[in-house]
Amino acid sequence: MEVQFMKGNEAIAEAAILCGCRFFFGYPITPQNEIPEYMSWRLPEVGGVFVQAESEVAAINMVYGAAGAGARAMTSSSSPGISLKLEGISYIAGTDLPCVIVNIMRAGPGLGSIQPSQSDYFQAVKGGGHGDYHCLVYAPSSVQEAVDMVQLAFDKADEYRIPVIILGDGLIGQMMEPVTIEKKIPIATDKSWATTGWRDKSRPRAVINSLSLDPDELERFNIRRQEKYRLIREREARFSTINAEDCDILAVAYGSVARIMRSVVADHQGGGPKIGLFCPQTLWPFPYKELAALAQGKKAVFCAEMSAGQMLEDVKLAVLNAAPVRFYGRMGGVVPTAEELYEEILKIGEAFLL
Repeated sequence: MEVQFMKGNEAIAEAAILCGCRFFFGYPITPQNEIPEYMSWRLPEVGGVFVQAESEVAAINMVYGAAGAGARAMTSSSSPGISLKLEGISYIAGTDLPCVIVNIMRAGPGLGSIQPSQSDYFQAVKGGGHGDYHCLVYAPSSVQEAVDMVQLAFDKADEYRIPVIILGDGLIGQMMEPVTIEKKIPIATDKSWATTGWRDKSRPRAVINSLSLDPDELERFNIRRQEKYRLIREREARFSTINAEDCDILAVAYGSVARIMRSVVADHQGGGPKIGLFCPQTLWPFPYKELAALAQGKKAVFCAEMSAGQMLEDVKLAVLNAAPVRFYGRMGGVVPTAEELYEEILKIGEAFLL
């Protein structure tokens, strides 16, 4: 495989195409615009379809239609745009359809700014739209991880018939790094549910619909869906670690903050508190059990985010009373530096390592 130097957004788009995505529907918003721009010329080269929809609402419903026909379909946007897509995402989850949704987060609330942020964690992880549903949520901390996770996302979407979110941010989308992108043949899955005509009269007609006016029937649908979510929780939680076993202070960070925290860990192993890193790669399902095990015996757990503290809630649920949890967050598009993160760790060390 050839190493290429690519911008994150463009690498995400190419990775999707090379694993079989042939339908993209989107609407412009910074800082993800390179994804639809790339798709607009690249998809026709491989026989695919690109549509710049009239709105985010239209785009997600086009994804709904393509996914219902069994196609590998994708959309991308940034924070306010994802908010507009949430009703459609709930419909897709409610009909058990596979698709991939990329959110290159920007600062908010409201229009906010075009700077990177991590303040859409609750939106992605806690459902966002209406109803008892989940999306599988991946959080890349490098362009290569974004490439790998996009291709994994399409496979997992098909395997579980679930919408999958790639939760990046403006840094991941705009930075350029060397990447290798593998051409992957889609894993064969049963798509007899797809609305591709009724040639096979031995089975019932395929109907895609999330409306059920019988409460007992709708409850049965939801119980089956919750069983699927239980299986995903058991099988799909992912994370990475650095020095997480032998440390005094265990830092927890994802996405762009995790890559900054890696520098902190690498640069400060000679003196001061021993620092380790736990990096969730799936935000739903969150790797609760794994973090809980690693938190045992630590002097403190340090959670850092580009938000007011959203992943913090899941970190506290995982750690419980195993160790004190301290938080540091920047908002409004401000990216924390390695120096300020280390200063916060030193403060924690002074409080808990005396």
